Amino acid sequence: MHIYNVTVNVDESIHDEWLVWIEKHISEVLETGHFLSAKMTQVLVEEEMGGVTYSIQYSAKTYKDIKNYYKFSAEKLRGDGLKKFADKMLAFRTELKVIKEFYPMKKNN
Repeated sequence: MHIYNVTVNVDESIHDEWLVWIEKHISEVLETGHFLSAKMTQVLVEEEMGGVTYSIQYSAKTYKDIKNYYKFSAEKLRGDGLKKFADKMLAFRTELKVIKEFYPMKKNN
C-alpha cells in the first residue's frame, strides 16, 4: 500500500470556499481510478504564516498507480486549484510506502 499525501495551508480569506471546492476535487482525483480511497484531516498545529492546514491522504495499491496519476491526471487537476485560489493556498506533496500496520492486541477476559 502507498499513500500520496498532499498537505495544504489555506488562507482564512478563502477557507470556506476552499472547503467546498476540495471535496469536489478529492472526488475528481478518486475518479481517475489511480487511488482506492482518500482521507482528509486537519493538521492541529498553528502555522507561523497563519491559515488552516489540511492533509489529504490518497491510498494507492502500488507506487506505479501514483506515478500514473502524475503522468495522466495530476497536471490538469492541480492546475484547477492554482487557477481558482492562486497564492491563497500553499501545497506540498509527499509519497509514502506503508511498511507495516499495527493494531492493539485483544485481551482475553
